Amino acid sequence: MTTSRLLNRNVYAQRGRTSIRLEPELWSMLKEICEREALDMGALVSQIDLNREVGGRTSAVRVYIANYFRHAATEAGHIAVGHGSLK
Repeated sequence: MTTSRLLNRNVYAQRGRTSIRLEPELWSMLKEICEREALDMGALVSQIDLNREVGGRTSAVRVYIANYFRHAATEAGHIAVGHGSLK
């Protein structure tokens, strides 16, 4: 029997306590975003929740994480953090 790698955690967001299931790597990335943006987890999830267009909260969090790091991986993003050119 295969066990799930998803970790279920409670987050206190604008509508009270909510449960989100993410892979350990995504929890780590979400924590990193919170540190970089000087937000607590609840504030960030509330912000994501307010701006989502369709789908569930967990899906919106996954998309937010992907987009956050995708934008950091642009040419301008690489230069801004001193990684040099992608070319």
